[in-house]
Amino acid sequence: MKSKQIVCSKEGLHVAIIMDGNGRWATRQGKPRYFGHQIGAERARRIIEAAPKNGISTLTLYAFSSDNWHRPKYEVDFLMNLFQSYLKTEIDKCVEKGVRLIFIGRRDRLNPSLVNLMNTAESRTIYGTNLNLRVAIDYSARDAILTAAHKLNHDHPITREEFSALLNNHTAGYSVPSEVDLLIRTGGEQRLSDFLLWESAYAELYFTRVMWPDFHPYHLKRIIQKFHQRERRFGRVPLAEAI
Repeated sequence: MKSKQIVCSKEGLHVAIIMDGNGRWATRQGKPRYFGHQIGAERARRIIEAAPKNGISTLTLYAFSSDNWHRPKYEVDFLMNLFQSYLKTEIDKCVEKGVRLIFIGRRDRLNPSLVNLMNTAESRTIYGTNLNLRVAIDYSARDAILTAAHKLNHDHPITREEFSALLNNHTAGYSVPSEVDLLIRTGGEQRLSDFLLWESAYAELYFTRVMWPDFHPYHLKRIIQKFHQRERRFGRVPLAEAI
C-alpha cells in the first residue's frame, strides 16, 4: 500500500478548534449551561498542554464569536468573567511552559480590564517558543476580511500573502503563520460558523459528535493520526498519478 504524503504549510501543524457543545453537554447532565463552560475551560487547558506533544506549533481556539453577543446577557457576562479569571491564573503557566498567547478579534467591545489583561498576557508570553496559542474572542472571519479589504491600496494589486498580512494585522510583530492545516469542530455540527474562512482555504476539516467537555487529549491524538493519513494536494494531481 502506497504511503500518503502529508504537506504542511510550515514546520509544525496549525490546528484550529471550534470548541462547541458546552451548553448542550451541561443541559444533558441536568445542569445549567454555565457549568458546561466551566468544564470546557478545563478541557481547553488539557488540550493546550497536549498540543506540542502532537506536533502542533500553532493552536487557534474559537472562544467567543461576534455573534455570541446575541446570547442571554447572564451567559455572556459569565463567559467574559470566566475568560478573565482563566487568564489571571494561566499567564504565569504559559510563561513557564513557553506558550505564546495571541488574541484575534475585536477588542473595542470588551471590558477594558479584560483588554488590559489580554495585552499583558501577549507582552509577557511573547518569547514563548513551544506553542503559539491564538485565542479568537469577539471574532468574525467575514468582518476580519472586510477590515483588511478597507486597508487595501486599490492602485496596487497585492498577493495572497500580502492580503494575509493585512488580515492578520492584529498579530503585527508576531511571526506566526496563519494558514490552517487542520480544523476540528466538536459537538456534532458541520459548519465553520464564520471562523478563519480565509486561513482555512485548504485546511482539512474534521467534525466529531464528541461534545467539547468530553474531548480528551486522546481524541486529539487520534484525529492528528487520521490527518497524517490524508494526502493534501492543494489543487495538484494525486502523487500516484503524477509519477
